[in-house]
Amino acid sequence: QLQLVESGGGLVQPGGSLRLSCAASGLLLDYYAIGWFRQAPGKEREGVSCIGSSNSGGSTNYADSVKGRFTISRDNAKNTMYLHMNSLKPEDTAVYYCAATMGNRDCSTYVQHEYNYWGQGTQVTVSS
Repeated sequence: QLQLVESGGGLVQPGGSLRLSCAASGLLLDYYAIGWFRQAPGKEREGVSCIGSSNSGGSTNYADSVKGRFTISRDNAKNTMYLHMNSLKPEDTAVYYCAATMGNRDCSTYVQHEYNYWGQGTQVTVSS
């Protein structure tokens, strides 16, 4: 069964850090482009970051709002993706989702509906 499971969310103070994990089963993330998305209350889901498949060179892309603060990475041995989030702000509060799509394009060219597999989401709350 193909499955993505996020973890690592929680409550953190402004300026703090969290690391989100996206563990995959039934698919090898190495062959997939992976995206991290988030949805805040009352807002549409938006793309946060992505990383291309290893065959595509594994290039990364970030939304302007998180550049310099978030880092996406993969551990192929663990079949797990990560989103390292630093200098968190209250506006980063949202449910965060990882998603996967098989392909070798630059990950920034994929739109949300092209992602075939989605995790259940993990809540991140940034508040003092």
